[in-house]
Amino acid sequence: MDLLATLMQQLDAAASEIIRIRRELHQHPEVSFHEQWTAAYIKRFYAGFDCPVTDYGDGYGFAVDIPGGQSGPTLALRADFDALAVQEDNDLPFKSQQPGVMHACGHDGHTAYMMVLARTLWQLRDQLPGGCGSSTSAEEVSPGGAQGMLAAGVLTGVDNVLGAHVMTSMPTGTVGYHVRETQTGRANFTVTVVGKGGHASMPHLANDASWPAVILLPRSRLWYRGGWTRLILLA
Repeated sequence: MDLLATLMQQLDAAASEIIRIRRELHQHPEVSFHEQWTAAYIKRFYAGFDCPVTDYGDGYGFAVDIPGGQSGPTLALRADFDALAVQEDNDLPFKSQQPGVMHACGHDGHTAYMMVLARTLWQLRDQLPGGCGSSTSAEEVSPGGAQGMLAAGVLTGVDNVLGAHVMTSMPTGTVGYHVRETQTGRANFTVTVVGKGGHASMPHLANDASWPAVILLPRSRLWYRGGWTRLILLA
């Protein structure tokens, strides 16, 4: 049996474990930059098979280094484990135990399969061509987590990176891939409409900011579906 077939066979055999881990993580969600319990949970798992774990950045992100026994490039696999500030209304035995916090974006699933995948790759490391790293980034929802890890050198010596995310818009069992950027990034911006004050008896000497703002706002939402961050009217 070749390496890929062996890897997939072992992952299939661990399906129930992946589900169990995901449900445990789902019950204990933590928002960005506060994932203390989650990071400790993952590290306890890795400690069970004595693989090297290195912290990177100022948050709770870390990486597992899996050196391959054969020559080849180094691949990094990335998952995230922060949750959203959302109240879970589901009636499930493994629903969130944290009021106002929920794994509504699927990061519990990302972390569960990455944990088991890292363990399986570690067990097969002598057959791996090149090296493999499992990078677990704490903050995806709130920007900044990956920047600290990158600055600390998490990708030093890495040739390629694969990042994965569940997609409810895709059929179950389907894997989609895309080179370079795939989804939107998060950015804030400010639009300021400046007017000039005046008197009602001399409107031609004033500049009413409300009218262009009324026109601008609905049109801009056609371009930016994410919603406005800030709109300032100075009239």
